[in-house]
Amino acid sequence: MDLNLIQKFTVWILPALFAITVHEAAHGYAARFFGDDTAARLGRLSLNPLRHIDPIGTVLLPIGTFFLSGFIFGWAKPVPVDARNLRNPRRDMAWVSLAGPGSNLVMAIFWGLMMALAQTLAAKGLGTVAVPLALMGQAGVFINLLLMLFNLVPIPPLDGGRILVSLLPPPLGAQLARIEPFGLLILILLLVTGVLWAFLGPLLDAMNGWITGLFLP
Repeated sequence: MDLNLIQKFTVWILPALFAITVHEAAHGYAARFFGDDTAARLGRLSLNPLRHIDPIGTVLLPIGTFFLSGFIFGWAKPVPVDARNLRNPRRDMAWVSLAGPGSNLVMAIFWGLMMALAQTLAAKGLGTVAVPLALMGQAGVFINLLLMLFNLVPIPPLDGGRILVSLLPPPLGAQLARIEPFGLLILILLLVTGVLWAFLGPLLDAMNGWITGLFLP
């Protein structure tokens, strides 16, 4: 369907907000499971988006990028994790980092189920409910898969970079960790040159088609 910007924003905002905030909460829940209660003590173990909102990354930037480009981009406040409290810091930090992208995969599947529910509702003549739910489901699958794949890029401070630091032998992991202060600049360069999208685009299309195909005939 052809939607105007306000309609598209209405469809995208809820999936985008929960994709970002649940991602961060998942890190905190995983950290507590492996022994670090820092996020719990700071009140960040919550699925309430208000607990994770960053004024710039969760409010201003998504609104600005959407109305400038038609695409929502942003971030939530990172959940604090103290690796020193983890029972096995190197191993457990990999799992804590993986929890965020893992939550996005689960949410993508959830939104795929919403698309299937929308199709059932449409067949029963409930198009006024089915259409917005189908559009929101489509947006939710796309946003969560994009966030998952982006965060798995193996460059610190992204989750993929921290996972790789944990998996590499300590000397190599320490060398990779040193690029974290420059990670954002590297990512911007990869985005501007199109290199990152050339890599992520085909994966995103394939996974989007796979999840959609699971729930729609």
